[in-house]
Amino acid sequence: MADPRSLLVLANRAAGSAQDAAVDAALAVLRAGAEVEMVVQEGPEETREALRGAAGREIVVLGGDGSVHSCIDALVRLELLAGVGPVSVIPLGTGNDLARGLGLPQDPEEAALVALQGVPQPMDLLLDDEGGVVVNVVHAGVGAEATAGAENVKGALGTAGYALGAVRAGISTTGWCLRVSVDDAVVHDGSERLLMVTVGLGSSIGGGARAVPQAEQGDGLADVVLVSATGPLARASFALQLRSGNHVGREDVRTLRGRKVAVEAVDDGNAFRVNADGEVAGPMLSRTWTLLPRAWSCRVPAGSRAGD
Repeated sequence: MADPRSLLVLANRAAGSAQDAAVDAALAVLRAGAEVEMVVQEGPEETREALRGAAGREIVVLGGDGSVHSCIDALVRLELLAGVGPVSVIPLGTGNDLARGLGLPQDPEEAALVALQGVPQPMDLLLDDEGGVVVNVVHAGVGAEATAGAENVKGALGTAGYALGAVRAGISTTGWCLRVSVDDAVVHDGSERLLMVTVGLGSSIGGGARAVPQAEQGDGLADVVLVSATGPLARASFALQLRSGNHVGREDVRTLRGRKVAVEAVDDGNAFRVNADGEVAGPMLSRTWTLLPRAWSCRVPAGSRAGD
C-alpha cells in the first residue's frame, strides 16, 4: 500500500477572515485523504521557520493572497521553492484574487478537495530587486495608497474597505512623476504624471477589481498597465471602470507586456508606495521586478488549467 500524502498546512494567525469553523471544515477534508501537519504562524520569521523542513512535501495555505505571498516569499528566501511539491490554496482571506483567477472554489471544503484531487498548474513569479516576490499583482501609485487607506477598515468592511481606501486616495492625489521601463526600454519618461502603474501575473486586485484584465497566469509574460488619468473627472471615471476592466480601453491608459519592469521616481518628492499581493511597502524611489517563468505550481480544479 502506498504511503499517504504528507501535507504541511499553514494558517496565518493574523488573517482577519480565517474563521475557526472554516479552518476546521477544511482540515477535516484534508485529514481524510492525507497525513496533515498543521502550523499556525504569524509574521515572516515564523513562516520561514515553519517551512525549513518543507522539502519534498506539498504545502496547503489557508488564507488569502497575502498568506500565499508570505509562503512563496519564505520558500524563495530559504532557497526551497524548487524542492517542494505543488502548493494548494484554501481561500480564507479578504480579497482572494489569486484564488479567483485560478478558478478555485471559495468554499473551504471544496477547496480542500482541490488540494487533494486537483492538478498542478505551472505558475510564473515576479522577483523584485530586494528579493521580495509577487504571486499575483503588484501596483504602485493610487492603488497602493488605497490599500494603505483601507487597512484600518478592511477587517470590518471586507472588500468594501478597498473601495473606501480608493475614494480617500483618489481625492488626495494628482499622481506621481515616474520613469517606467519594460525590458530595459523606457516606455514613460516621467514628464507626465501617472496615477497608477500595475504589473500583473493575475488579473484582479482588491477582491475582484480587474486591474490587469488581459493577464493570464503562467504564460511567461507580465502584463503592465500605465494610467495617466490624473485630472479630477478622469480619476473618477477611471475608478468606475477599474472594477470591470474596461479602463484598458481609455486613451489615458497604456498596456504593455514584458519580463522586466522598472519604476523610478524622478525625484524625492515623487516617492511612491507599492502593493504586492496586498502587502504595502514604501514610500520608495525605485523598484524593479523580473519574471521567473514557471517557478512554482499550484493545484487547481481538473480542466481549469490555462491552455486546457
